[in-house]
Order: sequence, then structure tokens, then C-alpha cells
Amino acid sequence: MPKEYSRSERVADFIKREVASLLQKELRDPRVSHPNVNAVVVSRDMSNAKIYVTFLEKETAEDAKEAIEVLNGAAGFIRSQIAAQHTMRSTPKLKFYFDESVRTGEHLSNLIGRALYGDKS
Repeated sequence: MPKEYSRSERVADFIKREVASLLQKELRDPRVSHPNVNAVVVSRDMSNAKIYVTFLEKETAEDAKEAIEVLNGAAGFIRSQIAAQHTMRSTPKLKFYFDESVRTGEHLSNLIGRALYGDKS
């Protein structure tokens, strides 16, 4: 039997697709280059959405600080564009965060690889 998705999960999936599309097509700020939307978490009351992003050229949260500030500054515009694409009563407030889980995963993978290579020697 297929898994049933809660409303907040469906809204998060919709917002993820729309934000990724908007960032790629509409946002023309050179400080925000090559963003990747990794995850969206919507609160149960649908009032807030946390959007986790990474950037191709930015490795750490410090490197991405300016880009995250730009995205949070454009959150109102992005929210209005999303509101035009759906029929929900309200659109969640958007807040952008740098997603460090990708870099953490790469680091752990490298550590595991080195440990396995060390065991073979």
C-alpha cells in the first residue's frame, strides 16, 4: 500500500519545486550563483517554511552568508511568486538556511574511505 503524505509534506514538495525553478529562472543577483534547494520543511500550521540551500562555489556557511542574506531579502518576492502558482489560502513565510549536511556527508565519506584504505595496507 502506498505511503500517505501529510499536507505539510505535499506543500513542502511544491515549495521546493517552485523555489528551485524561481531561483534558476528569475533571480538575477550575481551574489547568488548556482543555488541548489536541498530540502524544505514546512511547519504543521503552514505558516513558516525553512528552505535549506547549497551553492556550487561556496563550501562553508561563512562563504554562503552573503548569498543567504540575499535570498532572505528576496523571500517576499519569492513568496509572492509562489502564491500566484497555487490556490492555498495562505503561503508560508520563507526563511533560507545554508545546508551543511552535504559537506558533512562528503567529509564523513572521505574519512571512511581513508579508514578502509588504511585497513588494506
